[in-house]
Amino acid sequence: MADSTKTALITGGTKGIGYGIAEALINQGIKVAITSRSSVAAELAAKKLNEIKPGYALGMAADVRDLTSQQKVVESIMSQWGQLDYVIANAGVGHFASIQELTPEQWQETIDINLTGVFYTAKATLDALKKTEGYFITIASLAGTNFFEKGSAYNASKFGLVGFTQAIMLDLRSEGIKVTTIMPGSVATHFNDHEPSEKDAWKIQPEDIGELVCDLIKMNPRTLPSKIEVRPTRPGGK
Repeated sequence: MADSTKTALITGGTKGIGYGIAEALINQGIKVAITSRSSVAAELAAKKLNEIKPGYALGMAADVRDLTSQQKVVESIMSQWGQLDYVIANAGVGHFASIQELTPEQWQETIDINLTGVFYTAKATLDALKKTEGYFITIASLAGTNFFEKGSAYNASKFGLVGFTQAIMLDLRSEGIKVTTIMPGSVATHFNDHEPSEKDAWKIQPEDIGELVCDLIKMNPRTLPSKIEVRPTRPGGK
């Protein structure tokens, strides 16, 4: 049976932006299920999150490229917690190369995870979100409006994600479901094998995106910020 405690699903929630959002939500008293393709990573991250509030985190292996995998995650959440209020489609990948060097496999993986994976996440969660008149949030990028050299695959996936999110925002308003896309600029994460360091202090931090998500879900239900661009205050730490 559902209780008064809100719940959330975060794809790609074991590190970086996803983990920052999970931590912020748990600090607000919201139970969080995080997924990763690695069961070990998901379980370790959930264990760490449960140190904040015991029993508030679930870690599950799932692949956003597999609709059945996503549906099983939702079934587990509903079985254990009885409801799903918030979905943050965060899982993403980046392959950056000129069109001459970009491989078909890199292109396909980028589109499959960053765009089709969000479609599958939405399809798997919509029935549960209708019951709670919940919130579906996608983590896009400023690369969804700003193209750059060696960014053809990533730009295509993020331009598509922004368009997809805005379109389903219009589809789902009549169902009582709010939809927002967040478009961060430079964030200090492990994305694309980057190792965050003190040199990244000027960048947006994962907890900043977590704070933004918390602000969104606290807004009056009559108000919907459907697309949010967020960037470092000072470019390059100047």
